[in-house]
Amino acid sequence: MEHKKIDLSERCDCTVVHEDVVERVRSELPEDEILYDLADLFRVFADTTRIKILYALFEAELCVCDLSRLTGMSQSAVSHQLRTLKDSKLVRFRREGKTVYYSLADQHVRTLIGNGMEHVLE
Repeated sequence: MEHKKIDLSERCDCTVVHEDVVERVRSELPEDEILYDLADLFRVFADTTRIKILYALFEAELCVCDLSRLTGMSQSAVSHQLRTLKDSKLVRFRREGKTVYYSLADQHVRTLIGNGMEHVLE
C-alpha cells in the first residue's frame, strides 16, 4: 500500500470560525433533498459507458443501432443506459417511423459535457 505524504501547506491550523461567512453560506445552501438530487445527477456521470454515450450525443443525434456500433455494446445494454440517462433528464428522444433518435436533453447538458471535457484536457 502506498502512503501519501501529507502536504502541511494545505492544513489549516486555525481554530477561529468565521461566523459571518458560515451564516451567509448556510443561508444560500439548497435543501438537503435538492443536494441529494444533485449528487444523483453526478453519480450518473460517474459511469464511463454513459459518458461515452453522452459524448457521442454531444456530437450528433443517434439511434440505438448507431450507439450500439459506437460503443461496441448490445442494443439492449445501450437501451438500458439510455433509460438511466433519460430518467436523469440528460437525454431526450424523438421517433421517426420505426427509428427512435436520441439527443442531449438541452443546452445545460451540452455545457456540462463541454466544460467537463475542457477541464479534463487542461
